[in-house]
Amino acid sequence: MTFKELSDFIKEYSQKLENKFGKYNDNEKLILSSAVKLTEEIGELCAEVMFFNSRQRQEKLNNHAAENLPAEFADVIWAVFMLAKDMDVDLDKAVKMKIKKIKARY
Repeated sequence: MTFKELSDFIKEYSQKLENKFGKYNDNEKLILSSAVKLTEEIGELCAEVMFFNSRQRQEKLNNHAAENLPAEFADVIWAVFMLAKDMDVDLDKAVKMKIKKIKARY
């Protein structure tokens, strides 16, 4: 999947959410809620990293599904794209600029 395909899907999905739950009238609250959602997803990814390294209590390890890890990576990417959309950031352009800076540095 390309950045554009994911961005287009995020826009489509956001519209569906707005239709179902209503639109935020306050853009600041929208951005803050997207940032909080990203933080939540990062926390869930970190918990999966702990499972991956067997650094959870045994009773948690016994009830854990290994397939959760890839899903949490996807959730973080999803949340980043949602936040970028809410803040009008072109992630494709931003990543290309960052790669150019990194290449110039090394």
